[in-house]
Amino acid sequence: MWTNNKSEVHGQSPVPAATPESRFAGASPGVTSNFRPNGPAARDLACLGSTLTIKGQITGGEDLQIDGKVEGPISLQGHRLTVGRTARLHSEVNAREVVIFGKASGNLRASDRVEIKKDGEVTGDITTARISIEDGAYFKGRIEIERAKPQAQAKPEEVQVPAGAATN
Repeated sequence: MWTNNKSEVHGQSPVPAATPESRFAGASPGVTSNFRPNGPAARDLACLGSTLTIKGQITGGEDLQIDGKVEGPISLQGHRLTVGRTARLHSEVNAREVVIFGKASGNLRASDRVEIKKDGEVTGDITTARISIEDGAYFKGRIEIERAKPQAQAKPEEVQVPAGAATN
């Protein structure tokens, strides 16, 4: 009659304690985590913490979030670079997507888009297909919008119309 587990008193079985593996592998609905020891994350993300200072070239094949200081070129072809609120970049950046919450000086080249958030600061030229600059953001430089390269289209003089076909 007297037990330490209240759920047994009401006829329910006790809930087993969560193991480190089960906390991530089978998370409750609505709970998400980038760390999955039993499988890869939906998208790999590397992080450079706010206390790190990097001088040199950074290249990678995954998304990157920088919260520290970086001096030197950054190349993340086909991936996203996020410049955190505490980040300070002095870099030439080449990525698929660049999102700026902190400060970046240097030219940015993004094949898809660049976003400068309200507290973000960019000093340098930007080349991208799409750009978003929020109210309150600081930007000094030049913007070049790259249009999508048109697919090869048939020229009108190359189109053949069968004999006897109606033309308008």
